[in-house]
Amino acid sequence: MAVSSSLLVVDVGTSGVRSAIVSGDGSVGRVHHETVLPSSPAPGLVEVDANRIAEVVCTTAAAALAEVGAVAGVGIANQRATTIVWDRRSSTPVGPALGWQDLRTVGTCLTLQGQGFRFPPNASATKLAAILDEVDPGRERAAEELCFGTIDTWVAWVLSNGALHVTDPTNAAVTALTDPSGSRWDGRVLEVLGIPASMLPTIVDSSGAIGEARALTGAPLLCGMAGDQQAALVGQGCTRPGLAKATFGTGGMLDQVTGRSVPGALDRSAGGTFPIVTWRRDGSTFYGVEAMMLSAGSCVEWLRDDLGVIPDAESSATVAAACQDTGDVWFVPALLGMATPVWDFGARGALFGITRGTGRPEIVRAVLEGVAHRGADLLEAAEADSGRSVGALRVDGGMSANPIFIQALADAIGRPVELSATLEATTLGAGFLAGMAVGVWRDEDEVADAYRPASTVEPVRGDADRATQRDRWLEARGRALRTIPELSAITF
Repeated sequence: MAVSSSLLVVDVGTSGVRSAIVSGDGSVGRVHHETVLPSSPAPGLVEVDANRIAEVVCTTAAAALAEVGAVAGVGIANQRATTIVWDRRSSTPVGPALGWQDLRTVGTCLTLQGQGFRFPPNASATKLAAILDEVDPGRERAAEELCFGTIDTWVAWVLSNGALHVTDPTNAAVTALTDPSGSRWDGRVLEVLGIPASMLPTIVDSSGAIGEARALTGAPLLCGMAGDQQAALVGQGCTRPGLAKATFGTGGMLDQVTGRSVPGALDRSAGGTFPIVTWRRDGSTFYGVEAMMLSAGSCVEWLRDDLGVIPDAESSATVAAACQDTGDVWFVPALLGMATPVWDFGARGALFGITRGTGRPEIVRAVLEGVAHRGADLLEAAEADSGRSVGALRVDGGMSANPIFIQALADAIGRPVELSATLEATTLGAGFLAGMAVGVWRDEDEVADAYRPASTVEPVRGDADRATQRDRWLEARGRALRTIPELSAITF
């Protein structure tokens, strides 16, 4: 019998560490956050201080735990694919962790394509090989002395005082080191990269008893782990096939649950999405699809920081509301290229249809509507690849606070948009996973039934009007592709 219905969650994001208490009613409180930013020693390189993360994990987790005294269990959520190697005996990292955004292995990925291996440069596989090539080129130490892990593995190691070397399928599958199930390491991949299997973590359930968090008072049970997007999916109550959520922050991610069918491969699907593991509980794995956009909130930052047409991000809604429509001005948010569905790294941002009558409101509204249409692109791709329709899209992230954007999104997708009741969907999802393991919530159905949106925004455009607008958008999108042919030729 659990002594408490509260869960401690440690959530390590790209910019900081958050430890919080998730209560049995699904609320998130007692939040302790500390900024831990990655460094960029050169263009394309992103490094993370694993020792600093370990320190902040311990201090924030202890502070949150002290406020409630005891918890039923501990959950972990994390940025995915960031790669750490450390000494098994001393728990000392061999060097900086390589962040998921790090691009130093792009050349390696392209070379390996010629051998029939498709590794995205943001995945852990080639990052791990690069670290080993630097610190252990002969692989004398790797098999016996070194451990590999993504952030979830590192946090579990730290919280267990080195007793647990584990990951879960949501994280393992995005390393590009597993078979399509996400639950077994792929020996063929390990061989080609020269990675000893003995340095890899054990793959455990996303929800289930894992081991004691001995570094914390009372050694509570670590019983939940998930990558950030999958945790947010669970936190939004998307625990039944067909349900989907989208997160609009600096970029955008859309995730949809598909069910228990194992994907044939982890490669990109025909519609431009990637298969993912959404969670595993009691040995039963659920899968999904993930679509992404590279520029979302960063387009609003461009309006603010580079063009100076708005004083702050919040003002974008007020400025855009000064006009009823864009006057047939179209913005394509491809500031860093375009991901799902076309995957064109040579695409570039574009603004079409400007006239002498185009003013600041029309441009700002065009940017918000352009991001909304990219959201529709993601949803259409997910539905095409999953074969499942989405009745209403659940949305979180910083841009979800912008009413002009949310209405434009509802109009672009032609269905309701449900706004998250919490800004901490990732933390809540890790709490749900830990809570199901110890009986705070019975199962996925109880988690789904507990979902309540803060509000729902209905589309106001009719079907014919929406179809016309989508056609105009797709025309603009097509004109922005292949702006830099050399980059457009690169694919992963």
